[in-house]
Amino acid sequence: MLEGLQKARKADLRRKNRLRVEANGESYKILRFQDDGFTVDSDDAPNLRGLVDIFDGGRHLYQCLIVASERENGEMRFDFKRNTMASDKAPLDFYRDPEAPIALLGSK
Repeated sequence: MLEGLQKARKADLRRKNRLRVEANGESYKILRFQDDGFTVDSDDAPNLRGLVDIFDGGRHLYQCLIVASERENGEMRFDFKRNTMASDKAPLDFYRDPEAPIALLGSK
């Protein structure tokens, strides 16, 4: 009976959360996400570690370095050693004034 309740709880968490972690070409559904780490189903990713990417649907959110922490109630917890926000633009090596014009129009 307890096992059935745990399966139902995990299924509910999977359905509610769009976050997923990708590592080595594999993708795993994140059950819980906190500032210091996340959990996945322990049956899905028992040997997950190292550099991973976290996505919300198709949007790349973070690139993280993780270590396995603990297994509890059918969930495996991973802690962040490094968590860097992903960016869709290359970083600038100079200051760009926010009031600067985007483009200049030439005269004829």
